[in-house]
Amino acid sequence: MADVAPEVYRLLIQLDGYAHKHIDPTLAHLIKLRASMLNNCAFCVDLHSTDAIKAGENAQRLFAVSVWRESHFFTETERVVLAFTDAVTRLGEHGVPDELWEEVRAAFDDQQIAGLLTQIIAINAFNRIGVTMDSATEAHLH
Repeated sequence: MADVAPEVYRLLIQLDGYAHKHIDPTLAHLIKLRASMLNNCAFCVDLHSTDAIKAGENAQRLFAVSVWRESHFFTETERVVLAFTDAVTRLGEHGVPDELWEEVRAAFDDQQIAGLLTQIIAINAFNRIGVTMDSATEAHLH
């Protein structure tokens, strides 16, 4: 994909860059890791957990991202971000619940919300490329 449509990758990287201007790096790492887990993108889980550790994130917290609702390792703000990531990544026919939007709006200003949403959109796009291309590569090899 990067070889065939490099302009797509550049646009996704621009989305990621926008997000990083408006949200805390710790939140970006949590979003990328959680969405990648939900999307079963092994490449991205490895990449983003490694990046988070290099940035100083605690490995114990990263292991707990998969069970964040039951974990005591995350702040209330991080829990809102993880819930928002779950809702947008698993976007169903009813969208993001109103009560969750209220929590997001209470915790973040409009620019930060745009950054959070952009980060979630970008990682979901990267995950879909990664999972699709991995599946296509596996099918091609067999």
